[in-house]
Amino acid sequence: MWFLNDESKRETPAVVCFGEKQRFLGTAAVASATMNPKSTISQIKRFIGRRFSDPEVQKGPSPLSFQGLRVPLRRCLETTAVSDCVIGIPAYFTELQRRAYLDAAAIAKLKPLRLMHESAAIALAYGIYKTDLPENEQINVVFVDVGHSDTQAAETLMKFFSTILPGKFKEDYGIDVSTNLRASSRLRAACEKLKKVLSANAEAPLNIECLMDEKDVRGFIKRDEFEKLSYHLLERIKAPCQRALEEAQLGLDKIYAVEVVGSGSRIPAVLKVLSGFFRKELSRTLNASECVARGCALQCAMLSPTFRVREFQDLPQRQMKGVMRSQSYSVLFPKGNPIPSTKMLTFFRSGNFTLDAVYADQRDLPPGTPLKISTFTIGPFLTTKHEKPKIKVKIRLNLHGIVTIESASIIEEIEVPVTESVTSGEMEKNKDVDPSADATGDDTGNGDASTESTSPVAINSGQRKRRSKRTDIPVNEVVDGGLLQEELQKAVDKELDLAYQDKIMEETKDKKNAVESYVYDMRNKLFDIYRNYATESERQELSSKLQQTEDWLYEEGDDETKGVYISKLEELKNIGDPIEQRYKEEGARVQATGDLMQLINSYRNVVQSRDAKFDHIEPKEKEKVITECNKAEEWLRGKMKEQDVMLKCADPILRSADIRKRAEVLERCCKPIFIQPKPKSTPKSGDAKDPKQNAPDGDEQSSEPMDIDHAQDPENTHSE
Repeated sequence: MWFLNDESKRETPAVVCFGEKQRFLGTAAVASATMNPKSTISQIKRFIGRRFSDPEVQKGPSPLSFQGLRVPLRRCLETTAVSDCVIGIPAYFTELQRRAYLDAAAIAKLKPLRLMHESAAIALAYGIYKTDLPENEQINVVFVDVGHSDTQAAETLMKFFSTILPGKFKEDYGIDVSTNLRASSRLRAACEKLKKVLSANAEAPLNIECLMDEKDVRGFIKRDEFEKLSYHLLERIKAPCQRALEEAQLGLDKIYAVEVVGSGSRIPAVLKVLSGFFRKELSRTLNASECVARGCALQCAMLSPTFRVREFQDLPQRQMKGVMRSQSYSVLFPKGNPIPSTKMLTFFRSGNFTLDAVYADQRDLPPGTPLKISTFTIGPFLTTKHEKPKIKVKIRLNLHGIVTIESASIIEEIEVPVTESVTSGEMEKNKDVDPSADATGDDTGNGDASTESTSPVAINSGQRKRRSKRTDIPVNEVVDGGLLQEELQKAVDKELDLAYQDKIMEETKDKKNAVESYVYDMRNKLFDIYRNYATESERQELSSKLQQTEDWLYEEGDDETKGVYISKLEELKNIGDPIEQRYKEEGARVQATGDLMQLINSYRNVVQSRDAKFDHIEPKEKEKVITECNKAEEWLRGKMKEQDVMLKCADPILRSADIRKRAEVLERCCKPIFIQPKPKSTPKSGDAKDPKQNAPDGDEQSSEPMDIDHAQDPENTHSE
């Protein structure tokens, strides 16, 4: 089942625009981006979990004017009513980026069951939905996901039109787009559309009205020119493909299929590069935009106890991690290690100590990522002996791909007395045991004594043995660059405030739209279908009020509170509602009149009917029905006569509610008469004889009593 957003679309852009009084999410944020470029955030995957000073962030597609990112994930909550979820992330995400996703989910009141690699989600969707795969043969499928966050071909177009293309923007128009953030945002949006046009056409024009300084700009580019400009991006596609084959130790001849997904997979030049590299025709059986979401939904169903899904094993690759102490470290979770996974480490320490979780290979990390992940402090703890105790530390790589220490325990060897379990009967036989220890009976009070109890009794034999004693040790974790718990709580509180403000603003907008709609709707009807139902003074008063309200809406009333708009609407309705009610009342009155006359005629027809099922109705009851019908019709005709002489602009004398009430009175009076059951038939006096006298020989006589009315048989004088 797929949920549609407010625009009835299956995809919602990952864009957030912070306005002066509220946020705009998804499509609404895209629409507001050109007006608020400084407060619009997109391409969140590139920024989340990174510092603002990160060089990779600063060299983004546009100058970033905001100083921090707290992007809400509430859009999925507005679309669905669930909290458990699986969130897809790129496989190259660092530990800090994964934690940032979990923090964002916590702020949005989501409960991620797993942070799943997008490549693993794609493979999961492929493995479950693909029905024509070989059943008894192992195959190797390559999944190439060309997304939009790292491969920005549209930026190449933007650079081409704004700086490279001679005689255009700077020379012909005398404008520098790079100095105007709004103009840059509009040019980038136009280049995005142009890129899509070039995917299906050999050439495409660029036309932007009033781009900057009220100047219209024009441009033109061919697809082959675009591919030459994007050559450096296209060449980057080969490197990760080559590395993936080398790490998987696969040759091109061992590949069953190459599936391409992602928004960038629709670009012909990308497909050409991939097809040439793998020397194979590319397959596009998966939905390029939804395959990750499908895979995450399937994984969520697998992890949830509510659904039953076919089991499917995935072994996602992971950055190599180690736990480092001083200058030495050991690799605990090498690349390709299954998720989740647990390792147990043993240390001999006499006091508190720390462990550093680090990446084992910096080559697998995005540029600028520090090696250190987090620091774990083990302790404090006490030991009863002088030598260093054994410390067991349980380290886990969880479903989110995050390294944590589940537990730390101190293991000590202690001596305890050896105890033997014997029965009381055996104790009685033992001379060294006090005979008074023998049981004399149970505790139920029935006096049944037991001659030999089999209850076990612990006896100290004087010997001692060694056993292990486990004591938990506290563990404190500090994430390098992570969000502190206090900061997370502040973010949660801030999100609640922003969400409440968004709700208030949406309700205010709805009330403002209601006032505006009422003005236009009532103005059209006032001099059309409502004309005859309003007096001249009412029309003039309401028309003037509508015009004043319209002027107010586009001037000082453009930005008012919810309560002000409610008051304005009530003020208009106090004048307009009586007019509208007169119009509606006339139509309702006609309907109610027809219903009452139909009811009257139906009862009259029943009274005159010769149907045998009404023969039991007494004549006086039928006469009562006729009388009530005549009264109702006489009342209706009298009221209608009074109403017909009145103007439509006057309040009616006869209302539809009165007619319906009169119909209910007639129904309560007449209906019980015709629904009364027909009385049971009574036998005639000649039939009140002993049934045995006329019974044929051999017939079995009924033993049921007969219902005989003696009062109707004057010849029957005997008593029972």
